[in-house]
Amino acid sequence: MADPVDGLVYLNYVRARWRVVALSSIVAIVLAAGVSLLLTRQYTATARIVIEPPAGADPRSAMAVSPIYLESLRTYEQFASSDSLFQKSAARFQLQTLMGPRPIESLKRSVLKVGIVRNTRILEIEATLPDARKAQALAQYLAEQTVVQNRSLLAQSGEDLIGGVEKQAAEARARLDRAEKQWSRLLENEPVDSVQSAVVDAGALRGKLAEQIASARLEIADAADRERQSSPSEADLLRKEQSNARTRLDELQREVESLDRQIAEKEKLLAQRLARREQLEAERKSDQAALTAVETRLRDTRNDLSYRGERLTIIDTGVVPERPSSPNLPLNIAVAAMLGLLFPLVYLALALNFEQQRNSGRDVLEALARTSHD
Repeated sequence: MADPVDGLVYLNYVRARWRVVALSSIVAIVLAAGVSLLLTRQYTATARIVIEPPAGADPRSAMAVSPIYLESLRTYEQFASSDSLFQKSAARFQLQTLMGPRPIESLKRSVLKVGIVRNTRILEIEATLPDARKAQALAQYLAEQTVVQNRSLLAQSGEDLIGGVEKQAAEARARLDRAEKQWSRLLENEPVDSVQSAVVDAGALRGKLAEQIASARLEIADAADRERQSSPSEADLLRKEQSNARTRLDELQREVESLDRQIAEKEKLLAQRLARREQLEAERKSDQAALTAVETRLRDTRNDLSYRGERLTIIDTGVVPERPSSPNLPLNIAVAAMLGLLFPLVYLALALNFEQQRNSGRDVLEALARTSHD
């Protein structure tokens, strides 16, 4: 029963001093209202940018937004909140004149707020200034510059990529030109048709010489047969014919041997030239295929350039705010009223406790005094 009695005592104690509670609440409300009215009104304008996936991306993958992808979009917060962009904006809108001289870092913290809306691809840029029109203009300017910066980075990246592919194409074209020049010099300085004709003519000549050799051998054999059957006077004549035939046969064989050497040299030269042609032809085809592949890649890169990277589009430039975002007069008064009510209640609870302890101590002293007197 002690707690209810203490609660009733406390309520009676507060009821007896209700003026303190009322005065505290009134003072807190008046102070909050006065301070709120004295504070400079701040207006917050919000611009919004939607971050769309690359144009060439699969629409189904665009719908399936993963937490990792959403976290990667926070990169674009750095675009809008970069120090260099805010410093440029501060100079453009004379923020230090409007807000008072202060470090640019402190000014940025009080003026700018950038963030991705939870579980969306929307980037919000909030600008808070005493001037509502400037706040909206600043938010819109930051959004526009964020989009421009993203496009500039994509363009620069595309130019670097195209430049690299163009360099590869130029190198491939130079290699093909060198191969074409070598091919032209080879055709001019190392003809094949004349060597092939010479080999064919030499082969035909060797065939004729081979026929003559066979005829000479046949003539020698025929003269030898006739010599065995002839008279002595005719035998001398036949031996002379055989000697002439053998002499002619030796000359023909020497010519054939010389011709064989010439044919072997020409065939070797022809084989070398044909091998050289095959090698250069393979190099030409390889260089031409490499150039075609690089040119195809360059064309595809140029066509796909507009589909690379996320696209930033401003969906809301913001409006000129009509109500101040701070100070929030109703909220300040409500908080002040609560504090004005809470503080005296706590104070009265402590005062009541102190009073009870003091009275309890006094009763103890009086009881001791009566006991000692008795």
